[in-house]
Amino acid sequence: MSLTILDGATVSATGGTGKTYTTDGTIIVGGIHLADASVTDFRIRPNITARVRMPQLQADGSYTKMKISAVHTVPQILASGKTVFNLVRTELEVHPELSAAAATELRNKGAQLLFDSEMTNFWSAGSLTALY
Repeated sequence: MSLTILDGATVSATGGTGKTYTTDGTIIVGGIHLADASVTDFRIRPNITARVRMPQLQADGSYTKMKISAVHTVPQILASGKTVFNLVRTELEVHPELSAAAATELRNKGAQLLFDSEMTNFWSAGSLTALY
């Protein structure tokens, strides 16, 4: 088996309803915390944490990779009354010499991994069968 993702694709979302995430005062070192304030119950308010670690100059003159991450968390109150935090984490690590176009292509391919139909069973049930 195999997996096909598009090279040079334009990736976008269609349909749905726009939700605005705004700062909520939570302090994130190297980042920002945003929440969907339209959800009035704080316990189940969806939120996004975005972080950036800039490249660092090393003693040998080389640079580390930039690391950028975004986590979308959707809290859920279970029938037992306990709260769980369902989330999707997206992370990008690129060397400073990678071109902007190449970084965009990498992000677009990564996005396809989240919605490509060949990945459905992997994401829904952890099945690797379709990927062999």
